[in-house]
Amino acid sequence: MHAKRYRATMLAISFVVCMLLILLCIEGISLQQRIIANDEKKDVLTSEIEKETARTSELDELDKYMQTDEYAEETARDKMGLLKDNEILFKAQK
Repeated sequence: MHAKRYRATMLAISFVVCMLLILLCIEGISLQQRIIANDEKKDVLTSEIEKETARTSELDELDKYMQTDEYAEETARDKMGLLKDNEILFKAQK
């Protein structure tokens, strides 16, 4: 009787250990899939950061240019039609 009980206990322990191993494998696969998905998200976000950094740089350059006299003069000529004192405006006839 003692041998049957020992054998049944060992069988139960083996079953529990096998079930735990199966659960660990399933969880490991799930975690691996999440890691892959997060790596893909990270790559997308890194790309977006690079684009936004480049855009910020362009905006900074534009801001510096807009502070110059050259920009003010260009805007006055193009948008307001202003001229310097010694300039004459010639318009082509249609």
